[in-house]
Amino acid sequence: MNQTKARTKAKQNRDEVMHAIRRAAISEFSQHGFSGASTQAIAARAGLSKSALHYYIEDKETLYSDLIGELMAVWMQLVEFNDESDTPPDILARYIRQKLTYTFENPELSRIFTTELLSGGHRLEKFWPGAVGNTNRTIALINKWVKAGKIRELDPWLLMMHLWAMTQYYADYAIQAEKMLRKPMTDRALQSHILDELVAFVLAGCGLSLPSHSARDHSLKPLNNRDRQT
Repeated sequence: MNQTKARTKAKQNRDEVMHAIRRAAISEFSQHGFSGASTQAIAARAGLSKSALHYYIEDKETLYSDLIGELMAVWMQLVEFNDESDTPPDILARYIRQKLTYTFENPELSRIFTTELLSGGHRLEKFWPGAVGNTNRTIALINKWVKAGKIRELDPWLLMMHLWAMTQYYADYAIQAEKMLRKPMTDRALQSHILDELVAFVLAGCGLSLPSHSARDHSLKPLNNRDRQT
């Protein structure tokens, strides 16, 4: 094997190990939070010894921060309502579908954020300025819609909080949802039904009609590609 092939193989192996570590860390942090998770448990889930794990990661804090940062980056991307070539129903429907689809596909990663909040949210401090700045720009656009008569008068901050709560529910309360709906949250037909109902519900509440094409494109930009592999 020549040096180029050897380097390629080594990189592939490292990528596979890092992917296994990431998945293991998501499961541990989601279930136990930062304080309750241990590098020993993460290593075991990833099929590594603890010493081997520390060859690939700096420490638990860095691993946790990287996952939170990854999640926040995707969420901030989704809340960028800056495409003024689309109508309010298009933009809101797209946000709901993308945010909820992300929740369906990454429930454990989404729950890490909630677990962190419940423990006091101390490790979110460095992410708040960017999140608040992004949301402020979204609020400004919604206020613009209200003033232009494109959407009924409403409190844009509460609208965003309600959208957040309704889309995050299916990660945070997945067990309850599955018990009540009698289907697993991984059921594609159920996911599609929830998406359609939530879009229709929110738009009606905003005094808007469904877009003619129903804004069914809920794919994410390349930033989220690696999350879809978990």
